[in-house]
Amino acid sequence: MKAALLLLYPPQCLSCGAGVADSGPGAIHLCPDCWKEAAFVTGACCDCCGAPLPDDGTGRAEVLVCDDCLVAVRPWSRGRAAMVYGGTGRKLILALKHGDRLDLAPPMAAWLARAAAPLVQPDMIVAPVPLHLRRLMRRKYNQAAQVSGRLARLLDLPHQADLLTRLRHTPSQEHRGAEDRFANQAGALAVSRRRREGVQGRPVLLVDDVMASGATITAAATALLAAGSGPVSVALLARAVKDH
Repeated sequence: MKAALLLLYPPQCLSCGAGVADSGPGAIHLCPDCWKEAAFVTGACCDCCGAPLPDDGTGRAEVLVCDDCLVAVRPWSRGRAAMVYGGTGRKLILALKHGDRLDLAPPMAAWLARAAAPLVQPDMIVAPVPLHLRRLMRRKYNQAAQVSGRLARLLDLPHQADLLTRLRHTPSQEHRGAEDRFANQAGALAVSRRRREGVQGRPVLLVDDVMASGATITAAATALLAAGSGPVSVALLARAVKDH
């Protein structure tokens, strides 16, 4: 049956729709051209935000931290990103976020699971950064939740899509400076009342699509810690970096 389905519906590149050869478990599902424009974070990276860092080739297992995380106060402990936000990565995330491409969530969750595996801790909860109801009604779904639920299953961890809630609607972060971004998100998130008791002392893996300044993740992690959670780690589909 699988062979027949492949004849009827041959595997296609997730980004451009061109035919691809491999569609089995672990496949990247990108054609050669789109693969060249997809910057997966597979080598040395910042242990706090997942940004790719130069690799000296020594293979030393030292903890590396990027310049941004050295100077900024990060309330979370560790982080990983699957891709750099640029090229194919940016195209796919925008398609998932604004283009109703829910078919992208399973493969992107698989990419993120490979990146986030070192962050897993006993008794850890997986939760997405939430959308305000007004934005959720317009967009119809929360792209972070679409990924986080699948990520939790792949990592064999419990998922709580409603762990965090938005207390107020925040304007878009686009075209804002870093200071305005943090001010825009400050105090906008909280742990849901029905989840406060269950989060006490438990580590949380916070999932979002893109991190730029870190303002949204900071607000989410701050809310979790204020409610008494254990250490917070972040798993990002993509990390925006200065060179991109």
